[in-house]
Amino acid sequence: MSDQALFDSEAFLKNLTSKPGVYRMYNIRDEVIYVGKAKNLKKRVSSYFRKNVDSVKTQSLVTHIAKMDVTVVSSETEAFILENNFIKKYRPRYNVVLRDDKSYPFIFLSDHEHPRLSFHRGTKKLKGTYFGPYPSAWAVRESLRSMQRIFPIRQCEDSYYRARSRPCLQYQMKRCSAPCVEGYVSNEEYTEQVNLATLFLRGKNSQVISSLVEKMERASEALNFEAAARYRDQISALRRIQEQQFVSGDQEEMDVFGFAFRNGLVCVQGLFIRDSQLLGSKSFFPKIPKNIEAETVFQSFILQFYLAGNKTIPKQIIIPIKFPEMADIEKVLSTEAGYRVRFYEGARDEKRQYLQLANKNADNALETQQNQQKSMFARFVDLERAIERDTPISRMECFDISHTSGQQTVASCVVFNRDGPLKSEYRTFNIDGITGGDDYAAMAQALKRRYKSPNADAKIPDILFIDGGKGQLSQAEVHFEDWPDDKKPTLIGVAKGSSRKAGLETLIRAGSYETIPMESDAPGLHLIQHIRDESHRFAISGHRNRRQKVKKTSTLEGIAGVGPKKRQALLKYSGGLQGLKNASKQEISRVPGISDELADIIYDHLHS
Repeated sequence: MSDQALFDSEAFLKNLTSKPGVYRMYNIRDEVIYVGKAKNLKKRVSSYFRKNVDSVKTQSLVTHIAKMDVTVVSSETEAFILENNFIKKYRPRYNVVLRDDKSYPFIFLSDHEHPRLSFHRGTKKLKGTYFGPYPSAWAVRESLRSMQRIFPIRQCEDSYYRARSRPCLQYQMKRCSAPCVEGYVSNEEYTEQVNLATLFLRGKNSQVISSLVEKMERASEALNFEAAARYRDQISALRRIQEQQFVSGDQEEMDVFGFAFRNGLVCVQGLFIRDSQLLGSKSFFPKIPKNIEAETVFQSFILQFYLAGNKTIPKQIIIPIKFPEMADIEKVLSTEAGYRVRFYEGARDEKRQYLQLANKNADNALETQQNQQKSMFARFVDLERAIERDTPISRMECFDISHTSGQQTVASCVVFNRDGPLKSEYRTFNIDGITGGDDYAAMAQALKRRYKSPNADAKIPDILFIDGGKGQLSQAEVHFEDWPDDKKPTLIGVAKGSSRKAGLETLIRAGSYETIPMESDAPGLHLIQHIRDESHRFAISGHRNRRQKVKKTSTLEGIAGVGPKKRQALLKYSGGLQGLKNASKQEISRVPGISDELADIIYDHLHS
């Protein structure tokens, strides 16, 4: 019996309103399988249950409906936004789902006496100027590295800047003018460089070069040859960057999207133009249901991309194909942006050239993705053969442990499916309450926290790889020994060879501890190496983050009775943590709010 047989569509439609709103469809397991919006809920939902439905996708969807619910809204704009929020939350099987909906990074110029250039992602709460968005963190960091060689503006943290008593290495490398220390650069000179950097980030390269040429000539006339040489070097560096920026034009702000759709895969290629410069491009591969039209895919992508939050919506968006609700979506995006947003089909001159470039990149990216999928499929098939598995592997997980001399231990769990790494489901576990350096205990704790019970949310993998030998593998065996369910993962240990070189790993099967023979060039072994290396990388990354957090935590935070205000007073009156460590008990007790008894506790804590 189908799920739809349990759903009485006639009774549901009888009492359904004709107002605008959003509807959700559920299967028998109470999972949301589709989210949709409608100007008229009754009319739209009724269309799913007609006798003659042409769409294969709709026919399949209707057979799985066990129940439905609706949310009535006051406007179509609200319906678009609510639909997008539900898709993002539930990731339904029959909807197009954009997998990468992160906010985009910016370059941030702070509003300080000596402004700082830095990487920024997230809400724009800080006072200053934001440049971007850039398509990736790599693009921002590359731009910051280039700027460091041209404009000697500080990029250091504010805490580091305030603590300096002499210039740091960046000054010696001529990448900062040392505004943190008096006597090295005047406020006027620093402000001048900040203004030039601002013009550069706004795409006014020619204006910056003209200004620097003028300053170089004035410095030469005044016989200030050292300053003239600095300006000359800046001009040379800027000209090199101009040569590298091979794509530029007259469009100040514009997003261009290319589109490729074949063999059940889709790629949307975005080009992001700000201040007449192409800041970069990015490929998107949305998850799509079967038997869906290209226009529906692209419309869903546009909505999810721009309504995901913290995206800059440009006034011009160049699209590769028309889609059903273009005019309505223009209104929604205009409302969100606070100004008129328009779609263009790239029919003229510069817009057409950008669109052709985006479409070409989308085709190339989709072909690469298809080749990678073929390669990944071959690796899975080879692994299944090697471990003599009859059914296909759909999910694999791998654990690794990272620490420094037993401190700040972190366990990682990475997940792979048939498409490769499933990064949205990676997890790290901060390990506490064990003897430092006891990797076996750390592994046991991580497994206990990851696999608590065999419910539907547990997502038990088909294969669980443990990075390590028999000792680490035995912890997994003990954990799953009394597992109250028939579905258990196949446990395999990945032990490094004596030389720790790739291709010399030993694969150990749980229970018998027999080794699984695989040639060093076998595709299946390459898959295991990939998941093992990814778990190692993720564990190290998690450990570094935890270690850095400990470094940033004030030593005073562990003292009972010393809250934020007292910590601030202690540091202020002693000139920082080092000054406080050098202070006597009597000197500490003179700080406002610190009693003699508390001064003794603070002194003992700092010198224990």
